[in-house]
Amino acid sequence: MTDDTATTMPDIDKEEALTHEEMDALYDSSMKGYKEGEIVKGNIMTINRDTVIVDVGMKSEGVISIREFPGGKNSINIGDEVEVLIEKTEDDNSEGLIVLSIDKVLKLRKWDELHKIEEQGGTIKGTPVGKIKGGLAVDIGLRAFLPGSQIDVRPPRNMDEFLNKEMEFKIIKMNRRRGNIVLSRRVIIEEERKASRSTILAQLEEGKCIDGVVKNITDYGAFVDLGGMDGLLHITDMSWGRVNHPSEILKVGETVNVVILKFDKENERVSLGLKQHTKDPWGNIEEECSIGAKVKGKIVSITDYGAFLELQPGVEGLVHISEMTWSKHVRHPSRIVTQGDEVEAEVLNIDKDRKRISLGMKQLKPNPWENIEDRYPIDSTVEGIVRNLTDFGAFVEIEEGVDGLIHISDMSWTQKIKHPSEVVKKKDNVKTQVLKIDKENERISLGLKQLESDPWNSVGDKYSVGQDLNVAIVKITNFGAFAEIEPGIEGLIHVSQISDDPNQSARGGLEVGQSVDVKVIKVEPDKRKIALSIKAIASGITGEEPDFDMEDFPEEE
Repeated sequence: MTDDTATTMPDIDKEEALTHEEMDALYDSSMKGYKEGEIVKGNIMTINRDTVIVDVGMKSEGVISIREFPGGKNSINIGDEVEVLIEKTEDDNSEGLIVLSIDKVLKLRKWDELHKIEEQGGTIKGTPVGKIKGGLAVDIGLRAFLPGSQIDVRPPRNMDEFLNKEMEFKIIKMNRRRGNIVLSRRVIIEEERKASRSTILAQLEEGKCIDGVVKNITDYGAFVDLGGMDGLLHITDMSWGRVNHPSEILKVGETVNVVILKFDKENERVSLGLKQHTKDPWGNIEEECSIGAKVKGKIVSITDYGAFLELQPGVEGLVHISEMTWSKHVRHPSRIVTQGDEVEAEVLNIDKDRKRISLGMKQLKPNPWENIEDRYPIDSTVEGIVRNLTDFGAFVEIEEGVDGLIHISDMSWTQKIKHPSEVVKKKDNVKTQVLKIDKENERISLGLKQLESDPWNSVGDKYSVGQDLNVAIVKITNFGAFAEIEPGIEGLIHVSQISDDPNQSARGGLEVGQSVDVKVIKVEPDKRKIALSIKAIASGITGEEPDFDMEDFPEEE
């Protein structure tokens, strides 16, 4: 054997001399070296009840839960190649198996797909699956968030209507590290509206009718989507009749045919009308409602100053409170009519330009001031109820719509009345005498004292100069004292007629309620005055003219 031959022969002795450790190291070096988190391909080796064993070319096989296969056992076969992610190089059970995952591969691939869609500005389909704080949770293969403000152009009132419905979204924010994905449906809608806006603008012209969808309702009107831009349908243009709130006529989501009333192309503003589909009922109102005509209608509104009567849809007339009844004691229309009442009235005035009709209800009844003199002749006695008191008198209603005034000076012949409440009270039933009638100004003067004779008419017959009387002091003034001769008749004892005693005061020590003897020294019934004297009694004078003028002294301080 030559040396060359010896060198090519296998060194059997040396190979057999390798240790088991060296053999293991040599085997390990022949296997693929994968790391946790890496995506690899493998082949299915075994399918068990709950797990699948996969060969990924490593020292140990890998294990995957059967639940991670969408179709379960029926969707896989031994030998199938699968793409998996290495979660752990050894399972927690210390069985030496590699823990693998298909779910995480799918999620990573989905993140890559979504990232590409976001970069390219594309859209993705998804289904809202539940409500969460501030919006909706959406399934797009991964869990994403749809804020409430991004659901529609205007945030919806009820987000339930969007659940479990497949929609198209745009990704507006992504954070793979945190696992956050934010979507928007609003952006897509706005882009679509913007794209169609130019088409819509070209079609819009005043007077044209167009279909739209009610998007939002406010107290003053409704916004209608015309297919790319919104128009305002004001409450006053919804109906010729009274509309208390737009919701009485329209509903959100309803399709309506509207008339374009005004179009501002520069500012892209559109005013819409609904009532313009029908004829304006005020157009020939003068032919249907002439002045003086009797009409019927329903009370649709009551205010402090009157009530509105609907004569036909879109046409209302006002019955002012002063035209409801001849009575002057009604403080509010609700005392006479109630909303919904059917009433009759007379047309008093028509203002077609301002769309106003004045109506009267009292005109359907006789005016109580007509022939008033025949019903209440001068000096006749009438009975009525005190309705109001003032500083100068009391107003008495003698029939509906007819009030008379009892002036304070006509309440008593003898009493000095400071306020009518001293004689009569509100709601008292009183008898009075008709003194004067002013038909033109609708006024009647009444008297209370005229129902009795004036006691001063008989004073001249009862009392004469020189007559002695016993009287009671009722009032003391700085110029004398007043004494009651009989109920309602008083006489004046002037200070000069009280005493000549220089030791007495000017008033002679008189007190209210004191009874004194006096002599009548002057009688003037026409002036409703009697002069009395205490001094004349003491001196025994039978009668004298007083040395003062009674005109110079008032009857009160």
